[in-house]
Amino acid sequence: MRKILAPLAASIVLFSTSSIAVGEESAVASFYKDKTVQILVGYSAGGGYDTYARTLARYIGEKIPGNPNVIVKNVPGAGSLVLMNQIANTLPRDGTVFGTVARGAAFEPLFGNEQALFKPQELNWLGSLNDEMGMCAAWHTADVKTLEDLREHELLVGGTGAGADTDTFPRVLAEVLDFKFNLASGYPGSSEINLAMERGEIEGHCSGGWTGVKTSWAPWIEEGKLNPLFILSRSKHPELPEVPLIMDLAENDYQKQVLQLMLARQVMGRPYVAPPGIPADRLVALQKAFEATASDPEFLAEAERKQLEISFVSAADITEVVRESYRASPEVVQVIKDAKHVNR
Repeated sequence: MRKILAPLAASIVLFSTSSIAVGEESAVASFYKDKTVQILVGYSAGGGYDTYARTLARYIGEKIPGNPNVIVKNVPGAGSLVLMNQIANTLPRDGTVFGTVARGAAFEPLFGNEQALFKPQELNWLGSLNDEMGMCAAWHTADVKTLEDLREHELLVGGTGAGADTDTFPRVLAEVLDFKFNLASGYPGSSEINLAMERGEIEGHCSGGWTGVKTSWAPWIEEGKLNPLFILSRSKHPELPEVPLIMDLAENDYQKQVLQLMLARQVMGRPYVAPPGIPADRLVALQKAFEATASDPEFLAEAERKQLEISFVSAADITEVVRESYRASPEVVQVIKDAKHVNR
C-alpha cells in the first residue's frame, strides 16, 4: 500500500505547488493588467542612465505578467540621491514604481553622506544591466608607460570633483598601493578630461567606463597615443585580457578588502531598485522580467546599436554586494571615506 500511496502523495504535492505558482502569477497578472509602471531615472534626460532606462522600458512591459504600460520619468538631483530617498521613503510600494540610480548611491550612507536617508539593505534590488569596467590610462607623452612606472614616476590625472570616481579612485590607490598620482580636479566631465589630455594639461584619466573607452579611447590606444595601465573592476574584461586587473595587485588582505569596497560600485553598474514592502509575488515578477529583458535578443540588438554595454548582474548578486560592503571593517571604510571627502 505504501508503494502505491507514495507516488500519489508526491503527485499531490507537485500539483499543489504548481497550482500555487500558477495562482500567484495569475494574481500578479490581474494586478498589472491595464496599469502603468513607472521607471524613474535619477538624472536628467539624455544621459547614460536615461538612455539605458528608455531602452529597457521598450521591452520589459511584455515580460511582466499582465503586460502593463511602461513609462520613464526623470527625477534628477544630488547625483540621484533625491530619487533614492523617494524610493526608500515616499513612493508607492505596490510594484508600480522602480528606478535607476547612481552605481555608488547604495554606499553613500556607509561613507557618511547625511543626505542619504535610506538603508540600502532594506530596499528591493532588481539587478543591474551592467557590471561596469573602468580603466586607468596614461597619455603617451607621460613618463608613466606601465603600472609599474606609477611607483617611480608621478602621473597627473584629471578629476571632476570631490566624491567622484575620477577623484576617489586615484586617491585610494595612492594611499593603498603607493601609486604616485597627482590630481587636477574640477573638470566638468569626462569629455573635458579627455580634451585636457590632448592639450597636454594633464597626463592621464583614471576612471573611464568601458562604453566611453570603446568610443573615445579606442582610436587613441590603437594609434599608441594612450597607454592602458590597469582595469578598475573586480574581474577581467573579455575584450581586454592583456590589461592588468587592479585586484591582482593586492598583496595582503587589507589591500584586497579596500579594493573590493572601492570597486563594489563597479559591480552595481547600472542598478535598478524598488521600494521596500512590495508584495513578494510582484517583486519576484519584476526581478524575473528584468532578467528576461536583459537577455532578450531584440533588446540586446538595440543596446548594441546605441553602444550600451550589457553585462547582467542579478538581484541576488547586487543584494550580496551591498551586504558585503556594509560588513567592511571601520578601518577599510575610513580609507574610502577620506578619499571621497577631501576638500568637500
